[in-house]
Amino acid sequence: MIERRQAAFLQEMGIGPVWRRRDVAPAAPPAFDDAEEAPAPASSISEIAPAAPLAGEPAHADVASMDWEQLKAAVAPCTKCGLCNTRTQTVFGVGDQQARWLFVGEGPGRSEDAQGLPFVGPAGKLLDNMMAAMGLKRGVDTYIANIVKCRPTDANRRDRPPAPEEANACMPYLQRQIELIDPAVIIALGKTAALSLLQLDPATPVSKLRGTVHRYAQRPLVVTYHPAYLLRTPGDKRKAWADLCLAMQTRDAAGK
Repeated sequence: MIERRQAAFLQEMGIGPVWRRRDVAPAAPPAFDDAEEAPAPASSISEIAPAAPLAGEPAHADVASMDWEQLKAAVAPCTKCGLCNTRTQTVFGVGDQQARWLFVGEGPGRSEDAQGLPFVGPAGKLLDNMMAAMGLKRGVDTYIANIVKCRPTDANRRDRPPAPEEANACMPYLQRQIELIDPAVIIALGKTAALSLLQLDPATPVSKLRGTVHRYAQRPLVVTYHPAYLLRTPGDKRKAWADLCLAMQTRDAAGK
C-alpha cells in the first residue's frame, strides 16, 4: 500500500487510492477510457535535438556559455520579442539548480507575472500535488520553468499561449537552463511546452504524444497535460497520473 501522505495527494488530484502489492512488480499505468486517447507503448522513443539559434540573434551564442547569475541577468531586461512590452516582470524559474526533475510549462499567467514565480495560484497548487504524489516537493530535487519568461496576453489582456516566434526567441534561455540543471527527466506540461521542445507541428494533439518516452538533448522527456487544463477537465487526471508513473519508471530505469 502506498504511503498515507502520497495517498492524500492522489486524492487531492481526484484520482483516489492506489494499491500495490509488495510481492509483485509494479503494475503498468492504468488503462485509458477513451481508445482515441490511448498512448503508444512506453518503449517507443523519439529523439529531438535542441532548436537551432535564430538567425540574426548573435546574443544567443553568448547565452549558451552563461552561468546562472549571468543567465538571470540576461533574462530580466530581455526585449527579444514583443512580450516585453506588456509584462510586469520576467519569470525566470524556480527550484533546485541540480534537480533530477524538470517541469516545463508554457508561460506565466497573471499571478505569475505579478509575483515573478512560475505556477502559483490554483494551477500551481495542483502541480504541487502532482509532484507530492510522486514523492517530490517544489524546490527539492525539482525545478520549474516555462517556454517563455514573459506573460503572453491577447488584446483584452487575457492569458494566451505564446506564439511560435515568441517561443523561439525565448528558447535559448530554457536550453541553457536545461544544460545547467542536467535533469534526469523532463516533464512537458501541456501542448505548448511539448510542441516547442519537440519541434512538432502545431496541430499535433497532446494525446498523440503521451505514453511515449521522447528525448530532448539526450534526456528523457515525458508529455502530460497542463495543470490548468486538468482543473478544467478533471476527468483526465487519471491519464496525467499514468504519465507521471511513466516518468517515474523512466527515471528508475535510468538509475539517476
